[in-house]
Amino acid sequence: MPEIKILTVVQARISSTRLPGKVMLPILDKPLLLRMLERVKRAKLTSHLVVATSTDQKDDTIEKLCGENNIDCFRGSLSDLLDRHYKAALKYNADAVAKIPSDCPLIDPNVIDRVFSYYLEHADKFDYVSNLHPATYPDGNDVEIMSFNALKKAWEESSKNFEREHTTPYIWENPEFFRIGNVEWETGKDLSTTERWTIDYEEDYLFIKTVYEELYTLNPAFDLNDILNLLERKPEIRKINGRFAGKYWYENHLDELKNIEEYKNKINN
Repeated sequence: MPEIKILTVVQARISSTRLPGKVMLPILDKPLLLRMLERVKRAKLTSHLVVATSTDQKDDTIEKLCGENNIDCFRGSLSDLLDRHYKAALKYNADAVAKIPSDCPLIDPNVIDRVFSYYLEHADKFDYVSNLHPATYPDGNDVEIMSFNALKKAWEESSKNFEREHTTPYIWENPEFFRIGNVEWETGKDLSTTERWTIDYEEDYLFIKTVYEELYTLNPAFDLNDILNLLERKPEIRKINGRFAGKYWYENHLDELKNIEEYKNKINN
């Protein structure tokens, strides 16, 4: 099988709706975005990493940060993330694109590698592979990989605003057009609605900041199990943002989703 060139795209912008500027909030004296990229780079299979931000003037800060840290930066549409990913793929001549959102600063590099490995081993069988359909890992370990052809088809055919804004819904909502694969947590557990390691609210930032302060100085490469062990020892940390556990972006789009029951069940359970 020929080598597959995967472009790993971390999408980031300053004008976040719920918590503006969250990617620049300090974590141990560095912006949250840099801390996350540090973790993504620890994955063995993310060979070409690019931060995809917008052409909005506010995001000049992100481009500057990338330049100062020798990180490739691509700038595209502010609200059409599908267009931003597609044009980044064109620029870097990618065979496939991995989408990792910048609101996952505790993402486990081992999880990234597991999803990448599965895609590479089954690239002839799947157009799209993620660990989200259904999700089982703690929320904040989001990895999606799609072939360039699948991304192009979505770019050409999707028309709904939420499909453009969230990049991949047109793909995973249309299994009749795309071959969909999923990677579930090898433990057999599902902590996707009880553990919240992503950032949308001030409490999420305080939770993530605390986890870094507890674990990073002892082991900069701390992983998913280290975080779970910390929360077992100090359950008060989980309570910092516990009231937001199980909240997802698609709650605002239930009337637009085709496979509505899957998402209703996640939200209501």
